[in-house]
Amino acid sequence: MSNPKSKYKIIFKEIKAYLLSVITEVGSAVFFLYEVMERIFTGRVRFKELITQIYEQGSQSVGIIILISLSTGMVLALQGYVILNRFGAKEYVAQLVALSLIRELSPILSSIVFSGKAGARISAELGTMSVNDQILATRTLGVDPIEFLAVSRILACIIVLPLLIVISELVGVLGGFIMGVFSAKITASYYLRRSIEAIAFVDFFSGLIKTVCFSVIIGWVCCYQGFATKGGSLGVGRYTTKAVAYCYIFIILSNFVLTKIILSIWG
Repeated sequence: MSNPKSKYKIIFKEIKAYLLSVITEVGSAVFFLYEVMERIFTGRVRFKELITQIYEQGSQSVGIIILISLSTGMVLALQGYVILNRFGAKEYVAQLVALSLIRELSPILSSIVFSGKAGARISAELGTMSVNDQILATRTLGVDPIEFLAVSRILACIIVLPLLIVISELVGVLGGFIMGVFSAKITASYYLRRSIEAIAFVDFFSGLIKTVCFSVIIGWVCCYQGFATKGGSLGVGRYTTKAVAYCYIFIILSNFVLTKIILSIWG
């Protein structure tokens, strides 16, 4: 018969090893972010590479973000009209669509789409370079791989994602406008006026704060997972999947924390 104490010791060792590995990985990720930020704040940015990354990340994501935002705005207007019409308040559809998109839906939906498109590309690209020893080769040639590869990609995320969010908000409001005018029979001038009146600066600013935080998370997680990739072609797929999954989790969790903080400060 096996000794129960030995089983508990084995389980305890496994838990201890797992916790140590998690702590080690978190520490490595935080140190990686510190190295990136240190290079950004000291001006070690390759602007040609930055422009290339801005174009590639934006062109990859803008089409699907426009499609999702348009359909989200239209669905919000349709559902809002059905629900609010029961209480004789269909004129509030414009406010519902505008505030829902600008405060919550556009930042989080667009960030998730961006992480699945541009973020996955970043992780796979860097992961392929890592398993083929190209990142090691840049060090051998005297080039800082973090400056050359990570800084431009993270900065591009910080620049591109807020612009995509603004496009998403405008297209989403347009989708709500189309449904509000043609399905809810609200006059166009009244819908536009109510939408503009509903949006305060704090609504746009709170969404912008979230977007900047989400963009840092996406760039950081995907670049770190790309640099950490090992295990050949199978490892590239595994680490890319891990990067996108982590982005989804961190975006959703940080959205709750940021919403709580913003509502506590501004309401």
